[in-house]
Amino acid sequence: MTRTGTRGEPAVDPDDVTIAYIGGGSRQWAPNLIQDLAQSPLDGEVRLYDAVPESAERNARFGNWVDDRPEATADWSYEATDSLPDALAGADIVITSTQYDPAETFVHDLDIPQEYGIHGAVAATIGPGGILRAMRTIPQYREFAAAIREHCPDAWVFNYTNPVHFVTRAMYDEFPEINAIGLCHEVLGTRHRLARYAREELDMDADREDVSVNVKGINHFTWVDEARCKGVDLWPVLEDLLESDHAHQRFAPEDLEGESVFTDNWQVSWELFRRFGVLPAAGDRHLIEYATWFMADGVEGLNRWGVRRTGSDYRAKHWTPAESDQTTDVEAWLAGEKEFELTDSDETFVDIVLALAGEKTYVTNVNLPNVGQVDGIEEGAVVETNATIRAGEVKPVAAGGFPRPVRSLISGHVNTIETVIEASREGDVDHAFEGFLIDQQIRTLQTDEARELFADLVAAESEYLEDWDLDGSSVLAEAERDVQ
Repeated sequence: MTRTGTRGEPAVDPDDVTIAYIGGGSRQWAPNLIQDLAQSPLDGEVRLYDAVPESAERNARFGNWVDDRPEATADWSYEATDSLPDALAGADIVITSTQYDPAETFVHDLDIPQEYGIHGAVAATIGPGGILRAMRTIPQYREFAAAIREHCPDAWVFNYTNPVHFVTRAMYDEFPEINAIGLCHEVLGTRHRLARYAREELDMDADREDVSVNVKGINHFTWVDEARCKGVDLWPVLEDLLESDHAHQRFAPEDLEGESVFTDNWQVSWELFRRFGVLPAAGDRHLIEYATWFMADGVEGLNRWGVRRTGSDYRAKHWTPAESDQTTDVEAWLAGEKEFELTDSDETFVDIVLALAGEKTYVTNVNLPNVGQVDGIEEGAVVETNATIRAGEVKPVAAGGFPRPVRSLISGHVNTIETVIEASREGDVDHAFEGFLIDQQIRTLQTDEARELFADLVAAESEYLEDWDLDGSSVLAEAERDVQ
């Protein structure tokens, strides 16, 4: 991916950046972005577009309120719009961060598979819930990609929406020339963890930025085979820790009472490292949905590895600030009901934009179509590796391949993703079911049970699947006949 200005200058002017935010009513990402921008060396305007206009308007008020605060060093203006074309027109940057009401979607993604014995910990990016999330999200993102092609074809597109690999792949499938990258902070969390080990085991003064890794895989199922801190090889440290009690913990359900679902005990990571010789680089709660051994025995099986399941009640409360620790209460700050302190999200957006503007060279993990950066995974599939980012360029770093067993696991998930993407071109439900059927969680079921689970999920979420030919599906018709 390379793009420069008309006179060989960087395509992004750091003093005049236009950002279109699709999903600008976001209750978590947008408030974080606003605070990051306020403290950045960048200036410009942000146009907030959301299917719920009042949410975008709230964030616009918040953005301008933050920009007016004395501790804000940058100069940004925020405007809400209910027109996607107006938001996108001439944008330098497009951010996509949007989802449907979790109470009407995520709840089913978690609860219905559980009735069939599939106890997903997150149900957001793979497995039955993740695939249904992809099916309801992909058509929307095809529309976004088409609109970007029309209104700002040269824009850099930052996708934060899960499932990142499905969504980013769909945008390229719709608009192959799009400059889109999928972003996720799981690898950043692994680098934080490795910095901790450098401090504790080597007595180094280290933080995330001091740690470099060779990362490769697909989103939420990434792997590391090299890790250094300030040039020091961390692999011997990891191999020593692998033999310690730290990497051989067992948990009972009562041990996890009161723990956040986001607490990462790293026991799944250690076990996979022990078995395959490469280190996973995502949180355990995500890894188990790709490496499905850890889902055996239901919730007790998850708990044994120190993983707490994200319950549907937690997801249902996601948009209510008083009930969700993931939801930012912007209104309380604006009304003076809650003290506001400008904080840094620790995300990479500002660093990436500065690099694209030619202010620095920056290396971080991104999701891009495979053009050879990962060996043994089919070309075009969206993979996650490091990329070198500089003026007008995002260049994926060649990361090599995997041991055969790991490659086999990843390729199976890629086949599911690619099958669903193919099906989405025509809204072919039966073809999508083929991708569903080969998912590693679904393969624990008989085929007729898998069909019934698929039909139950589709029925519960049909309102969000209007772009799929539900009436023309023989799979859904079979399920209906058997029920009768």
